Amino acid sequence: MSEDNKNFVLFAVLAVLILFGGQWLVSHFFPSNPAVTKIEGGKTKVVEGKAAATAEAPGAIRDRKLVLAETPRVKIATPTMQGSINLKGARIDDLVLTNYKETIAKDSPPIRLLSPAGTTDANFAAFGWRDDGLAPPAADTVWTASSDTLAPGKPVTLSAANARGQRFQIELSVDNDYMFSIRQTVANGGANAVPVAAYGLVNRSGVSKDPASWTIHTGPMSVANGSANYAPNFKDVDKEPQKFTSTGGWLGFTDKYWLTALLPDQAHSFDGQFRAGANSSYQADFTAAPQVLPPGRELTQTTRFFAGAKEVKLLDRYTDKEGATKLDYAIDWGWFRIIEKPIFYYLDWLFRMVGNFGVAIIILTLTIRALVFPIAQRQYASMAHMRAIQPKMKAIQERFKDDKQRQQQEIMALYKAEKVNPLAGCLPTLLQIPIFYALYKVLMLTIEMRHQPFVAWIKDLSAPDPLTPVNLFGLLNFTPPHFMAIGVIPIILGISMFFQFKLNPTPMDDTQKQVFALMPWVLMFVMAPFAVGLQVYWITTNIITIIQQRVLYARHPALLEATPK
Repeated sequence: MSEDNKNFVLFAVLAVLILFGGQWLVSHFFPSNPAVTKIEGGKTKVVEGKAAATAEAPGAIRDRKLVLAETPRVKIATPTMQGSINLKGARIDDLVLTNYKETIAKDSPPIRLLSPAGTTDANFAAFGWRDDGLAPPAADTVWTASSDTLAPGKPVTLSAANARGQRFQIELSVDNDYMFSIRQTVANGGANAVPVAAYGLVNRSGVSKDPASWTIHTGPMSVANGSANYAPNFKDVDKEPQKFTSTGGWLGFTDKYWLTALLPDQAHSFDGQFRAGANSSYQADFTAAPQVLPPGRELTQTTRFFAGAKEVKLLDRYTDKEGATKLDYAIDWGWFRIIEKPIFYYLDWLFRMVGNFGVAIIILTLTIRALVFPIAQRQYASMAHMRAIQPKMKAIQERFKDDKQRQQQEIMALYKAEKVNPLAGCLPTLLQIPIFYALYKVLMLTIEMRHQPFVAWIKDLSAPDPLTPVNLFGLLNFTPPHFMAIGVIPIILGISMFFQFKLNPTPMDDTQKQVFALMPWVLMFVMAPFAVGLQVYWITTNIITIIQQRVLYARHPALLEATPK
């Protein structure tokens, strides 16, 4: 097998291992944060924490419009969100994201992120206080609102009281994006001191519709004690509650593109947990550290609630400028975060310059290949030099075939004399793996590519190619099985890989010939389910590689000689 073929196979194998197995290895052997343990006095113990209220999901599923009409509500109106707050129980349980649609159809409804209990895909947030002698408003309390609309710059205060003299207020405000601020105040008009511990919860029905994988985490997620924790999944929560204690951080549920997250006061300690409830519901909740409130005084505890799209720039802004500890880690960048984010920002800049995300991907690929061209040039030069000294290496192997140690010493001396580095041919290939992985994560994870059109029938670069010749491009009235639905773009990808392989020297071994003849078409089937954006990148890479190979083979014609058996 020729050196360039070996390097390609090495690259492909390592890339697949990293893409599909790397995240599991990291989470299995190097967990980012122990979710249910805490170090005290040099000893490890389980943290029980103090549970917040449990919002059980009703068993009967009813029409959303009927459920919304049953309780008094405060309207939510922002440039990015529309919905309402349920005054019964002080719940944010009705929210759609006006900038994002469910599908690419013109009449598609907007993404519904929150929905009240008792409806399909129930998902809501609620806020209150623990009942440890405080007697706070119950879950069915109907609060009094200071206004009928919550909008940026127009906060709403919810008020209630108990029979012991304590008054309760929840002041809600919202920005122009997806962040709510919740100020929970207790005024103690009673005769005795009372314990005050505010809580917040996010309750959802069912697991994420976006399946988790080795490289993409969906489901429960938290940042605790400065470390992002992707380890718990829904199955872990089914087995037992996942508890932790932290100062600063957040917890919630992440989908591929959407996030609901509770951000307690970042300067104070809180107990957080994930737990399973009735009717396949799941809950993330926290309780702030309790404080004693004397008579005649009042106490305010502040929480933020993020409910929206995982836009890269927005999460970075909340993290860097607004003190939301590692909220940007809601996007599971993985190993090569330091490479992926600059690639994303460059790709986003290109998109804003050219106005087409597919064209931006092509320009990005051209840029990266131009940057690594000097590396490839050195790789081909090293391969040519290695081939030139093959006769001398063969002579040494024959001369010292019975003395392996001496044989190795002589070969190393030959490398030194000829100024050849045997690793030089592989190292450039290994250096490209982080770049490939980074591009994969950028194109698969970031919402900025979602529903972005390219050309003709490609209306969504984040989805697989919808056009397949298997059913004559939709003329035949049947939907082919998933493994057979090979689209036009994957076919072009297979053809580009075929011509790239054809340009390589023909191996003498018949088995190698068969392997390399089949590999383009095998990879075509492997890549078919992936996003078209990733396939556009790979096709562009193949075309550039073909041109590059012609140039470098012209400079090093010895590489085109057939590889002897």
